[in-house]
Amino acid sequence: MNRHSEVSVRSSLTRVLTVALLVAACSGSDGSTPPASGDPGGTPDRTGDPVELVVGLGYIPSVQFAPFYLAQQEGYYEAAGLAIEFQNRIDPDLITLVGQGTIDLGIGDGTSIIPAVSQGIPVRYLATVYGKFPSIVFAKASSGIRSPADLAGKKLGTPGRYGSGWITVQAMLASAGLTEDDIEVVEYPDFGQGAAVAQDAVDAATGFANNEPVQLELSGTPATVLRVDDIVPLPGPGLIAGVGTLEEQQDAVQAFVVATLQAMEEIAADPERGLDAAIEAVPELGNDRDTQRAILEATIDTWRGPLQEERGLGAVDRDGWAESIKFLEARGFVPEPVTVDDVLRDDFLPAGD
Repeated sequence: MNRHSEVSVRSSLTRVLTVALLVAACSGSDGSTPPASGDPGGTPDRTGDPVELVVGLGYIPSVQFAPFYLAQQEGYYEAAGLAIEFQNRIDPDLITLVGQGTIDLGIGDGTSIIPAVSQGIPVRYLATVYGKFPSIVFAKASSGIRSPADLAGKKLGTPGRYGSGWITVQAMLASAGLTEDDIEVVEYPDFGQGAAVAQDAVDAATGFANNEPVQLELSGTPATVLRVDDIVPLPGPGLIAGVGTLEEQQDAVQAFVVATLQAMEEIAADPERGLDAAIEAVPELGNDRDTQRAILEATIDTWRGPLQEERGLGAVDRDGWAESIKFLEARGFVPEPVTVDDVLRDDFLPAGD
């Protein structure tokens, strides 16, 4: 699909569910039409009991998860024959649990999925949520930091030397011919690096495009944001599932993907719907509606990279994944070789993505 409209995404959802029901009907006939790969019992059946799926989101309930809340509240999952339970987990735990089948689907960072698959964890990435890599380096505009080269000799705050934030730092330093020895790294295991920038304890810090710099700007302090997208196309967080779930519940998984993308498109068109859904799910977010609106708008901006602008939300950049695998391999983040097909299953996207 090109830029999805609400009508086109609803049509995609209808097509997926129609095909799913036809497959279910055919697989129970005289055997002349083979069932789809995996367990045909996983097909969503709106006339019987719904298929139960546990979905893992990030550790803290947030306005960033508005599409999932909206799809649940508007009955999109129910209409697809699904009963969804949300759980909040940190990224490394979530990926492990998805691989084990304890959680069926979740949202996981692409730069975490590649090393996980390399280590034998059976997970696959299904659809892009963040088309722009959300991990960034930010600073006060008054710091004079405008490019990765300006980090030389500066103090940089980060939770630790791990994860997507540290990979972002590695890419930026390498692009400017710098190494870790050219900066002073200050670790904030309690994720207090944003406050450290505000208090001038460090010159810059790792963070997320839809979080720390937004908060800094709202406090009245202009911010500078350095993105890694122009250096290497790292894959941002997206929908993931365990291999076992994909084999046993393939139609339910596809219906979940389509319903979630529908909610994303609707929120992109009308952010207030997403904000209302998030506040309904997490009432304390309503204590500062303006801040949550700003965070959601920054989140929506990260959903569309160039490929998503062309093909629609959820589209997966296979060439970008190949480059990312090479980048991570070269820096020792990938213990055993992996290919794009080892980590991706983009055939669960609506036709055309």
